[in-house]
Amino acid sequence: MSEKEIILRYGFNPHQKHARIYVKKGTLPFRVLNGAPGYINMLDALNSWQLVKELKQALKLPVAASFKHVSPAGVAVGISLSDALKKAYFVDDMEQSPLMVAYARARGADRVSSYGDFAAFSDTIDVATAKLINREVSDGVIAPGYEKGALEILKAKKGGKYLIIEIDTDYTPEETETREVFGIRFEQKRNNAVVTAEMLKNTVTKKKDFPAGAVRDLIVTTAAIKYTQSNTIGFGVEGQAIGIGAGQQSRIHCTRLAAEKADRWFLRQHPTVLSIKFKQGVARAEKNNAIDLYLQERLNSFEKENLKAAMEKVPPQLTYDQKREWLGKLKGVSLSSDGMIPFRDTIDRAYESGVAYVLQPGGSIRDADVIKACDAYGMVMAFSGVRLFHH
Repeated sequence: MSEKEIILRYGFNPHQKHARIYVKKGTLPFRVLNGAPGYINMLDALNSWQLVKELKQALKLPVAASFKHVSPAGVAVGISLSDALKKAYFVDDMEQSPLMVAYARARGADRVSSYGDFAAFSDTIDVATAKLINREVSDGVIAPGYEKGALEILKAKKGGKYLIIEIDTDYTPEETETREVFGIRFEQKRNNAVVTAEMLKNTVTKKKDFPAGAVRDLIVTTAAIKYTQSNTIGFGVEGQAIGIGAGQQSRIHCTRLAAEKADRWFLRQHPTVLSIKFKQGVARAEKNNAIDLYLQERLNSFEKENLKAAMEKVPPQLTYDQKREWLGKLKGVSLSSDGMIPFRDTIDRAYESGVAYVLQPGGSIRDADVIKACDAYGMVMAFSGVRLFHH
């Protein structure tokens, strides 16, 4: 391994054997402290690092992200957890620090999708955070530094093969970026648009005020979608993303995905779900899958047997009315869109999942219809004028 080049295990797939990362000038801005990186590992590492660094600069809070396939499954800042969230995130028995809480929130946004994630941190990883990473199924981590005890814990993970990367916080890439597709080289200015509260100034609805919590949540979700494969809709509340709908050709489909994830995040905090007792020896990943299965509308006989195998006693499934009653308590959610919202259907669906604050670029021929929908629901919406597509 040189300071200018790293040979990777393989490319996107194992049969793509020749793979490397390198710089033409200077040296690589990171060190591999443990493990052997793959191509997707490094894409996740470098994208996720940009996200947590940007949010730390914007909010001055510790930030963590949980990445899968070059998009965040979750991202969050380190603000305290409720007792329900501690239990829903399986951390009620653990020592907590602000950075550890940020990762618990990021990982907890979509615990099924976060399985086998790449984790990113804005700050030096402490022992409390390392202990949480160690007990989760994760492929690697990137951070600006590691406490000695934390590094020892992480180096022992995955039989000593856990990927650990230390990044130079002062590194700034060149303004122009290039990539090659099918032998053709593409070049563009790097996306250096910075997500700040300034994006919220152009409010276009009758209601004009964004409370401080909504400002924070919109910054979190907007930064998240900046580093998510487009099209993207992000839902956020309490300083974390709770639903990211990504990579769909239709914005309403992105909205439905994000809303469904947000609904499941909140349903995981339902008293019936929190009271589920699992059989001894059932791993956290299996518990996550079982809860996800339990929250489905219908179960076939095989799925019912899977629940019986995981739970001491399977409670009656929540009815549609019980779910709607509980979801009606989800309020003050923020929504951010990486592109203009072309129809009011996004707003109609978002309202069902507690959305009260919206940020989008604007510029659709149907902006007036979307504004009218927001006014009907009492939402506050701003036009940022900035599109944030990412591919």
